[in-house]
Amino acid sequence: MDKLTALQAFTRVVEAGSFAQAATSMAMPRSSVSKAVQELENALGIKLIERTTRSVRVTAEGIAYYERAIRLLSDLDDMDSEVVRGSVVPRGRLRVNIGAYFANHIVLPRLPEFQAAYPEIQLHLGVTERHADIVEEGIDCVIRGGPLPDMSLIARKLCEMSWVTCARPPT
Repeated sequence: MDKLTALQAFTRVVEAGSFAQAATSMAMPRSSVSKAVQELENALGIKLIERTTRSVRVTAEGIAYYERAIRLLSDLDDMDSEVVRGSVVPRGRLRVNIGAYFANHIVLPRLPEFQAAYPEIQLHLGVTERHADIVEEGIDCVIRGGPLPDMSLIARKLCEMSWVTCARPPT
């Protein structure tokens, strides 16, 4: 059962007062709307709508369920609209663990720019060379160079760097 479709079908039936009108508004066959509502009722183990050949009556449980369902569907529509409009602002805590070289030469110089672009992000930057246990330590992102020690991790290549070892002869 597609619960989202079932919720939409149920709320449309309640609002339209008939399965036929709900089906028309959803551009679905009446039988599909009826089946979706019936599957929802079966999953819940209660009757939401009393049906006869001529009328549809919402039960007391159905009214309570409808009120919660329309709030949920409204929130879902709002969430979709925000994402489409691009108005979702990243916010919250972001824990990043990074090696000293990358921190000093790449991340820290650009930190003011990052904070200006994402003022709602609370960045917690840990600088260490040891391998961090991201699950145990609650780290969201680790930036390291070299081969990946744990193949179950998701990795993205950020850049390529060349290393040169230099020395001078002893005097």
